Amino acid sequence: MSVSETSASKRRIGVYPGTFDPITNGHLDIIQRASRQVDHLIVGVARNAGKGPLYSTDERVAMVREDVAALNTNGTSIEVRAFDTLLMHFAVEMNAGVIIRGLRAVSDFEYEFQMAGMNARLNPKVETIFLMSSEKHQFISSRFVKEIGRLGGDIRHFVSPRVAERLAERFAQEARGPSDSTSVQTLS
Repeated sequence: MSVSETSASKRRIGVYPGTFDPITNGHLDIIQRASRQVDHLIVGVARNAGKGPLYSTDERVAMVREDVAALNTNGTSIEVRAFDTLLMHFAVEMNAGVIIRGLRAVSDFEYEFQMAGMNARLNPKVETIFLMSSEKHQFISSRFVKEIGRLGGDIRHFVSPRVAERLAERFAQEARGPSDSTSVQTLS
C-alpha cells in the first residue's frame, strides 16, 4: 500500500445531518467545531418532506453551501449534499466513520440518545459524536427562527445575513399570496 493510499484510508470523514430549514448560527457553530474533529465533513441536508419544510431541498442545500463557504475551517474540507435515505446508509455511502449531532438542551438528549442507539445497532462501525451547543446558541432552532421571522421579529442574531434576507423575501412572498401569472381567459 502506498503512502497516499494509507493516508486516504485513515482520513476521518464525518457526517453532520439535518433538515437545515433554514440553517442557523447554531448549526454553523456545530459545523465549525465539527470541522476540528474530522478531515472531511459532509453536511447532509435531509429531504424530509414529512416535516413540511419552508424551503425546497435545493434551496436549503444552496443556503448551507453559501454559509459554509464563509466559515474558517482550518483546512478541513466541507461538502454539502442532499440525501433521502436512512442516515446510516448515507454515512456508509460517504465512507463516514462518525455522525455528528448537536445537542441544545436536555430535551434533545433523549431523542438523540435513542437515535444513536438505533444507528449503532444498524452499523456499530459508525460512531455518533455529540457536540453541545455553545451557550449563546442553545436556544436557537429553525422552527423558532421561522416563527419569529414570519411574525416580523428580528432574526439577525440567529441566522446569517444571507439567510435573514432569504427569510424576509419568503415571508413577504407568503404575505402577498400566490402570484397570478396566468392570464384570464374568457369564453366566447
